[in-house]
Amino acid sequence: MKLYRFLTGPDDATFCHKVTAALNKGWSLEGSPTYAFDAATGTMKCGQAVVKKVRGKKYDPAMKLSEQ
Repeated sequence: MKLYRFLTGPDDATFCHKVTAALNKGWSLEGSPTYAFDAATGTMKCGQAVVKKVRGKKYDPAMKLSEQ
């Protein structure tokens, strides 16, 4: 099974730690990161897609992807 997540967060160290944690749990970067201005909060936001192959499991919409 191949899993997909799109990580988002403010443009600060918190976002970098979120991506780093995912990479250290076996997720891989997918595509380029995104960077956008959030007019509602007046801040910059980052995004990065990550994917992971998991063997021996079937996809279930109720599963928590971050725990795989």
